[in-house]
Amino acid sequence: MASTDVVRTRTGVYHDSVSLMRVSRTASALPGVEVAVVAMATELNLQIASELDFDLPQAGPADLLIALRGESDALEAASAELDGLLAALSAPSSGGGGDAELPPRTVRAAAREHAADLALVSVPGPHAFAEALDAVEAGLSVMIFSDNVPVEQEVLLKRRAAERGVLVMGPDCGTAVIGGAGLGFANVLRPGPVGLVAASGTGAQQVTCLLDLAGVGVSHVLGVGGRDLSADVGGLSTLRALEALDADPATELIVLISKPPAPQVARAVEEAVARLGTPVVTALLGPGQADLTSVTEAALRALGVPIPTWPSWPAPATTDAAPASPGLSGTGDPGAERNVRGIYSGGTLCVEARLIAGTGEFTDFGDDAYTVGRAHPMIDPTLRLEALAEVPPGDVVLLDVVLGHGSDPDPSARLAPAIAEAVAGGVTAVVALVGSEGDPQGLAAQAGALNAAGAAVFTSNAEAAGYAARVAAGITANTR
Repeated sequence: MASTDVVRTRTGVYHDSVSLMRVSRTASALPGVEVAVVAMATELNLQIASELDFDLPQAGPADLLIALRGESDALEAASAELDGLLAALSAPSSGGGGDAELPPRTVRAAAREHAADLALVSVPGPHAFAEALDAVEAGLSVMIFSDNVPVEQEVLLKRRAAERGVLVMGPDCGTAVIGGAGLGFANVLRPGPVGLVAASGTGAQQVTCLLDLAGVGVSHVLGVGGRDLSADVGGLSTLRALEALDADPATELIVLISKPPAPQVARAVEEAVARLGTPVVTALLGPGQADLTSVTEAALRALGVPIPTWPSWPAPATTDAAPASPGLSGTGDPGAERNVRGIYSGGTLCVEARLIAGTGEFTDFGDDAYTVGRAHPMIDPTLRLEALAEVPPGDVVLLDVVLGHGSDPDPSARLAPAIAEAVAGGVTAVVALVGSEGDPQGLAAQAGALNAAGAAVFTSNAEAAGYAARVAAGITANTR
């Protein structure tokens, strides 16, 4: 049956990009639908739709673009389902009767109406600066979830924030926890005495989830953006965040997570840490530095908490349906070296795994280059599934799966079948599962599904990377 296109626009309707990407993904999975693009009609989104050969009407960034392709007799039902999904996005979130009031049109107007002290900015990078500056000028701290923000704008925002006595988290701040409330990609964590300052979203998630598994909670997680400790930015938000946690009576220990900072920034941070009354455990990822699991264990020792055995699920025994992996079950050549392929959604987790593995091919699909015009891989695994399907037989594939609010509500539903297919073709699969026992996806359920598909599953990314490296080298002794 020939495919049919349905293209329409709605004027004066706005939804954030993450919500629309989820709607697009749901619509794409409807019966008879081949392609679905549901997005604001920005120049980039129009280009993407045009490259998919849709015949587009005149539209602009204030218009909602809906483009469907599929079997003609299925598109009517798909359109009705899509309308329902969009209506749910527009439904008022608060109860009460009467006509809904029009929402404020600017951040500053919203700040005047509500007793808020923090704004979350999640708009395309080219538009983030204006919204974030509006928040800062209104006296609000701001979390900038948006990426692709020029560094010059970041510096201006953070300098103005310092003058106003507020904190800028980001840009590209994917994770924060403020007084128990998670923002962005956030795990369900128990309250506790540890405060984090993190130039890494998934790095913070790894540490806080391991702390949670050890029975230790957090007070706050303050993300500062991956460039904050660069020479250009100078650690402006890191220094401010350290001061804020030091003044917080609920924070008994601070953990600072970052890739290696610029030398002059490192000195400034060291001097700031020396002035604090709260003890600090520092994790500067890089060659010769401690991994995130070791840093978590150092934090536990500082608190006098026993270090547990981090949960893991060994790979199932090889069956006749799945060709044996060399070095795992005694078949093949146990001494043969194989390639490690890292297919990651978290940048810091990818860096850590590459450092531990020593060799191999590692790709961070959460990098800005891969997220232009598409959802983050923690939401949409499409690019990683394509990469997994291309792993040659005999290689070892290492993946991270990050749970929590904002992430894929059931990542194993799509990953597990792809892993099972790869394992059946002779690939060894290892998964670093980052999550807490309270996460909505269910830590044990996700581990069980991925493990049943043939993967060895670890809650420690460092242990997963070390295991993958040993398997690739023909060594399968212990986990660390």
